[in-house]
Amino acid sequence: MRNDHPALQLFSELLVASPSGREAALAAVVRQKLTGWDIAHEQDGMGNVIVRLDGRSPQSPLILYAAHMDEIGLVVTKINGNGSLQVNKSGGLMPWKLGEGPVEILGDKETIVGVLSMGSTHRADAASQAVTWDDVRVMTGLTPAQLKAAGVRPGSTGVPIRERRGPVLFGDPADPLVGAWTFDDRMGVVALLRLLETMKREGIRPFHPTVIAFTVSEEVGGHGAKSLALREQPEIFISVDGAPMPPEADLQLDGRPAIWSKDRLGHYDQPLLQALCQAALDAGTELQPVVYESAASDASLVYYAGGAQRIACMGQVRANSHGYEVARLAVFDHMLNTLVQFVRDFEG
Repeated sequence: MRNDHPALQLFSELLVASPSGREAALAAVVRQKLTGWDIAHEQDGMGNVIVRLDGRSPQSPLILYAAHMDEIGLVVTKINGNGSLQVNKSGGLMPWKLGEGPVEILGDKETIVGVLSMGSTHRADAASQAVTWDDVRVMTGLTPAQLKAAGVRPGSTGVPIRERRGPVLFGDPADPLVGAWTFDDRMGVVALLRLLETMKREGIRPFHPTVIAFTVSEEVGGHGAKSLALREQPEIFISVDGAPMPPEADLQLDGRPAIWSKDRLGHYDQPLLQALCQAALDAGTELQPVVYESAASDASLVYYAGGAQRIACMGQVRANSHGYEVARLAVFDHMLNTLVQFVRDFEG
């Protein structure tokens, strides 16, 4: 199938390694896109990329929209004498989501490629073996001295190599699914970039003074968003992220985005939820409300830290969360159209 959809093209440009704490390469691509569209922006000390937009009503409360640039990955905990690496998770990555295969480790001086190893299946208990991070090694083929020269050390992080990331289209050509490692949260970044490009092209001004931000370190505590919100003091904070599909979530992979109503940190602002749902209807789609018991977003982390008074989180419904994620291709345009409608019309 053709994968020339604007969201997938932009997503592919953003597929540079960006584990938590090492988002600089992705931030550089984001800034390059903004510069190309002649959109003024800045970057703060944490690495958040920030766009400020004047509102039609300057005295209205500030709204901050955010999508995080970091991704889940693995972190080196020890370098063994044979040059293999012991690793653990960075963010919510589980080893069974990766399987064995090539990864890139971001050293301080250069990036190296290694292969995840989880042991042999030629053992009596192989069928019942549950893989934990204690069982995982990264084979590098390098000596400890060579790894040191590359700047690989405890604390270095890694992600699957670019060739394993996708995206891939499959299913019904008229309404395909798309898979990639991972949409979380590059597709939120894509949505906000497309929103800014649309606003620039069509001359759309929001009613509220607005900040649109691309944040760091969401997967390890929402630190970029919390720092930004505590400094900017928005009344409303809206995360543009994904919506996983755990067994208890009544979500459908049918092209409709989702909107979070509650997560493990608390309830979202219900009038704001209703306003976003109305914007989706006006844009020709519908949002699926969802409740999570084992998830949080930049918005709820900010709210929990006292950084905003009203919060929302919306985004694409995605199967296989924190792995090779799958979404309906149509959802990305529905997300964009909902955001454009909401930014243009919301005055609450």
